Amino acid sequence: MKPLKLKSPYLLKPHSRVRVDRLPKEIAGGPGFNKTEEASLPILVKHRKQLAKLQEVLYASQEYALLIVLQGMDTAGKDGTIRHIFSGVNPQGCDVTSFKTPTPLEARHDFLWRAHAAVPARGMIGIFNRSHYEDVLYPRVHGTISGKLARERFDDINEFESSLADNNVMIVKFFLHISFDEQTRRMQSRIDDPDKHWKLSPADFAERKFWPKYEEAYSELLSATSRKHAPWFAIPANCKWQRDLAISEILVDALQGLKLKYPKPVMDVADMKL
Repeated sequence: MKPLKLKSPYLLKPHSRVRVDRLPKEIAGGPGFNKTEEASLPILVKHRKQLAKLQEVLYASQEYALLIVLQGMDTAGKDGTIRHIFSGVNPQGCDVTSFKTPTPLEARHDFLWRAHAAVPARGMIGIFNRSHYEDVLYPRVHGTISGKLARERFDDINEFESSLADNNVMIVKFFLHISFDEQTRRMQSRIDDPDKHWKLSPADFAERKFWPKYEEAYSELLSATSRKHAPWFAIPANCKWQRDLAISEILVDALQGLKLKYPKPVMDVADMKL
């Protein structure tokens, strides 16, 4: 498929150098974003309806697939993004895959093996809640792979995603960018709410100590892997409803850009009688 032509203030220009610590975490303004959450809700509802309609045509035509990659620090809002944006999408045409620590079987294969197995078929929307990038990000932060090996894996990822694009898989990648202070507030909220304790794990607290290293690793990752066929969007995610508006708008634009059409009918309904 042709490279995506998406215009967004959050697009990370392919092959550009990225400094995560300089990326905005708040949305300053723009259509729909300088309003209140209540005033902006109709815009999100509109986006949901558009996505539902576009997904129906995507599913019917089975010409393209859409792969959405969600990355971000703990509590950045990956689960919330899926829940709030895709609530109107037909579950039959959408799969969500969460990438955790590799299983013993996965660890015996190349690092892209489990990602390839989860790539959506044409006609489907696939959402990676964390992704193949975790197999570079976490090892890089904790020093278990070298910079040289990380760069080799980035090259592998670019080739992998290019191959998917050649096979009509549209890839849109979102880095949900929050501040350390915002993560602190969200984690404290989970501590204060007994119904949210199930979301907490010792790793969540341990990884906070590595925040600067994660910023460095994400800077390398985003610089090396934002490409025309698989662009990264750095979404300011301190405000949840603004995050949802920004992402849903990009996804609507992406699917509309495919100019999807329903397949031709396999029978002449004019001759049908019941």
